[in-house]
Amino acid sequence: MENFIEFIHTHAHTAHLVLFGAALLAGMNIPISIDLLMIIGATLAATLIPEHFYHLYFSLFLGCAISAWISYWIGRSVGTKLLKLPLFSKVFSPKRMAKVKKFYKKRGLLALVLGRFIPFGVRNCLYMSSGMSRMPFFKFALCDGLACALWSALSFSLYYILGKNIDTIYSRVKWINLLIFIAFSVTVIGIIWYKKKKKVKEENV
Repeated sequence: MENFIEFIHTHAHTAHLVLFGAALLAGMNIPISIDLLMIIGATLAATLIPEHFYHLYFSLFLGCAISAWISYWIGRSVGTKLLKLPLFSKVFSPKRMAKVKKFYKKRGLLALVLGRFIPFGVRNCLYMSSGMSRMPFFKFALCDGLACALWSALSFSLYYILGKNIDTIYSRVKWINLLIFIAFSVTVIGIIWYKKKKKVKEENV
């Protein structure tokens, strides 16, 4: 762990580029979690490299926005062909795509905003569906850009605050775990005591 922290400190000037590149790969439907990248970036900004706060945030924001464009154009150009491939057919199953299309049809442009806050592959399904349905790219980029700005600002801020207070949270978690252990122990002891008492009572009867 110490070597990892030292590596991050030494290469802090490139951390935002790595996150940006990883976000673009996620847009190509490579199984990389955008949410995990956001957690990593915000935690780095809060703990190890606070001087790179803006570099980390804006690289993630731009990476997430462009990532959505990539998914859109994949869906628009070769989406239907990709769905026939085993790798993509598993991630974008007909059932999932049907749900996303129904959600998109029901909510309209609001679906792009709401979709930003839904992880586990729903975002890319939504973006590819937008491309396959031939939604005007400018309209898509504008709506998703606003949604991305809102989602990234809220997510990064939340994870940044959690990262800043990680020691406090960790200490409280230890106390919570201790209380759970005590409650569990008392419950087990109580059950054993009750069963023994009940057995003795039945034997006396």
